[in-house]
Order: sequence, then C-alpha cells, then structure tokens
Amino acid sequence: MNEIEEIDPRLVERFLTELPDKALRLGIRVLLAVVAFFIGTQLIRIIRKIVKKSMQHAKAETGVIQFMDSFIRAVLYVLLAFMIAGSFGLDAASIVAIVGSAGVAIGLALQGSLSNFAGGVLILLLKPFKVGDYIIEDTNKNEGTVREIQIFYTKLATPDNKIIVLPNGNLANVSLTNVSACEKRRMDIWVGISYQADIRYAKQVITDVLRNDEDTLKDEEMFVYVHELGDSSVILGIRCWFLSEDYWTGKWRVTEEVKYALDENGIGIPYPQMDIHMKNP
Repeated sequence: MNEIEEIDPRLVERFLTELPDKALRLGIRVLLAVVAFFIGTQLIRIIRKIVKKSMQHAKAETGVIQFMDSFIRAVLYVLLAFMIAGSFGLDAASIVAIVGSAGVAIGLALQGSLSNFAGGVLILLLKPFKVGDYIIEDTNKNEGTVREIQIFYTKLATPDNKIIVLPNGNLANVSLTNVSACEKRRMDIWVGISYQADIRYAKQVITDVLRNDEDTLKDEEMFVYVHELGDSSVILGIRCWFLSEDYWTGKWRVTEEVKYALDENGIGIPYPQMDIHMKNP
C-alpha cells in the first residue's frame, strides 16, 4: 500500500492564516447579497406600481394589467437572481450555458407552464372573457366571476365565495360560456295553472306583474304564452329581459310575485294528479 503523504505544515499554517480573511470576505458578500435582494425587491415593487399606474391611465383592461404585472414580476426577479449570482463570482454567460445544456429537461418540466403562459396571451388577445365576467367552463362545469388573469392561472370567485384556480392553457383550449358578456339577459320561467282557470285572465295577471316590476326592461319584449298542455296543468311560459347585473335578483323576485298574484286572483297552481275511473264488473 502506498504510504499516506504527509501534509505540509506550511500549507496548514497558510490556510489557517487566510481563513479569517476569506470568511470575512464571504460574509461581506453574503451581507451585500442580502442588501441587494432587499433593495431589488423594493425597486421591483416600485417598477410594478409605475407600470400599473401607467396602464391604468392608458385605460387598459384589468386582466391585461394583472397579466403584465405578474409577467414583469417574474422577469425582474429572474434578473435580480442573476445579479446576485454574479456578485458571488458566477458569470451570467456560464449560467445561461448551463441552463441551455439542460434545455430539454427544463423544457419538458416547464411544458405545462409554457402552455399556460401561451394560453394567457391568447386570452388577452382574443378576449373570450375579462375580469368581472361570470363564466362557466363547459368541460368540468367550473363557474364563477373572473377575479384575476395572471401569467399562468386565472382565478374565479364562486357565488358562495370560494376561489377556483384554473390553468390558462385549459381555458384557452376548451369551450366556455360567458354569462355576463352582454348587457342584457332574457329571463324564461314556467308556471302551471289549473285547466279550469281562465288562460286569458291568468296571462293578463302575470303580464301586470312583469310591467310593475322595478327592474324589467320595459322597452324589451314581455311575453306570456301557453308553453304546453301538461298532464295536470296548463304550462304558461313567462319571458322578459333584465340587465345582466339584475338578472338573478329579478328572476327570483318575479317568480315569487307571480305566485302571490295568482293566489290573490284565485288562479290555482295544481299538484300533479291522476283521474281514476272505476268500472263495475
């Protein structure tokens, strides 16, 4: 076996002599890196505020502002990381070369994120929806009001105040329903009345409810019609229009007021029934 080489005492002495100086320089670099990170985060925050205010003055859509804010934040933090790495003696070109050599693996790992980023860009360009719209994603039936359109994800707020986070790539490639894209919405409800009731009078009573409601659009169609002759009742269809923001409260209120009006005018809403005829043997 080879004999273990003896360590030169002079090297050990030199190492111990230089150790405090090296530790001090490393500590200074770490301290400077921490200070640079703190200053950098503050500068990033200021830049984001300036960009936001500029886009707001330019009357850009809220979704575009949110998307650009998340994109700028990601880019600036990457640049900050490169600058801090450079302070430790790492060459940015070397880092880029290392990242490039691992490009295939990184590309596969970020495939979903890149798809979501491209989906976000398509959403902003094609505008199938915007912040504030109520949408229904038809594949998984996720629905809610659009709160944020970020660089990779879109956030929906459900009517019961839950947050749904959906990848932009999925939203850009599936069918969806934008419920609030139009200014007005048509309401359709159906109510059954007894076969003994006067259909013309029932239609007049319901029409009066529509005309007296505070939110129905009086310049749009109001129509009450016989929708179907059911097994135990005559089904009347009720149609009118509301502004999109008044749709649900208006629909609930009209449905309730129709019930009250029919009761007050003696027009029955029958239960399902069946006539049975007994035959003597």
